Amino acid sequence: MMAPRTTARPARSTLLAALAVVCGLALSACESSSDDGSSSGGSAEKGGTTAVTDATGAKVEVPAAPRRVVALSEMDLDAALALGVKPVALTAGRGQQGAPEYLSAQAKGIPVVGSVTGPDIEKVVQAKPDVILAGQMADEQVLAQLKRIAPTVVTIDGDKSWKKSLELTGKVLGRSDEAEKFLADYDTRAAELKKDLGVKADLTVSVARYSAKGTAVMQQGVFISDVLNDLGFKRPGIQNDKGEGHSTPISDENLKEIDGDWLFIGTLSSAGPDAGLLDQLAKKPAYRELKAVREDHTTVIDGSKWTSLGGAEAAVSVLDDIRKAMVK
Repeated sequence: MMAPRTTARPARSTLLAALAVVCGLALSACESSSDDGSSSGGSAEKGGTTAVTDATGAKVEVPAAPRRVVALSEMDLDAALALGVKPVALTAGRGQQGAPEYLSAQAKGIPVVGSVTGPDIEKVVQAKPDVILAGQMADEQVLAQLKRIAPTVVTIDGDKSWKKSLELTGKVLGRSDEAEKFLADYDTRAAELKKDLGVKADLTVSVARYSAKGTAVMQQGVFISDVLNDLGFKRPGIQNDKGEGHSTPISDENLKEIDGDWLFIGTLSSAGPDAGLLDQLAKKPAYRELKAVREDHTTVIDGSKWTSLGGAEAAVSVLDDIRKAMVK
């Protein structure tokens, strides 16, 4: 689900043309974009740079106050918005045409410059970035192309920790104080929720994504499992195993593997091919026999938030979802 993005290397002539645009940009001021609609002639007017160490250990010099941020993963978009910065470009989320559904209102109007398979280099150039947040990008050729456009920071490490990514993004965007405050507020809200859950905090919680290929569960080492671990929830079966994301699809005969005291289940999108899929699942006898279903402990979730790459805004929103479902 969360494999590193790859993309084909563009033709030499196309890349040279794109880089020529970059050279032109270096000689001209760039319009800025932020959540307050402020504008500036580019980071050079702010003066100075800041050295950061990205998720790969590479040292990167970034503008001290970047104004045109390109976000190349859902977590980058989430982190930037959480810190009060509206990127000038984004890549579409998994199963989405644009930003993940839970960020669609905040990200309204931001141009799309790629997909989960990788960025469109020419479109990235056209966005005139002064810094690029490259998510978990592992393709060295693509990274080399991006670095020729603007300082490029890989923000997600092998642990895929949204908290570490937020801290790093805060340093890149000159908003470390905001990142620290966000994390402190999250810890407070998580502690309060755990207290309010009472004995329910000891329940076994299952998180599943349904698609045309079947039902898959979220394993350890991904965003949603980190949030549930913060709350102390137990997980059933293979959801305790380390994974790269979700499990392989489970057959209808083995749907009991998604069962728990409580089940949170959804699709990546409420529209398109995913529309109506959960209604189809609800008709399956094996699904209706699940303990969580029989006891009405099943909650439909936004899969773009719960079962994708996640991030800071997603984590807080998940806490709200759990409170609404489980705290009476």
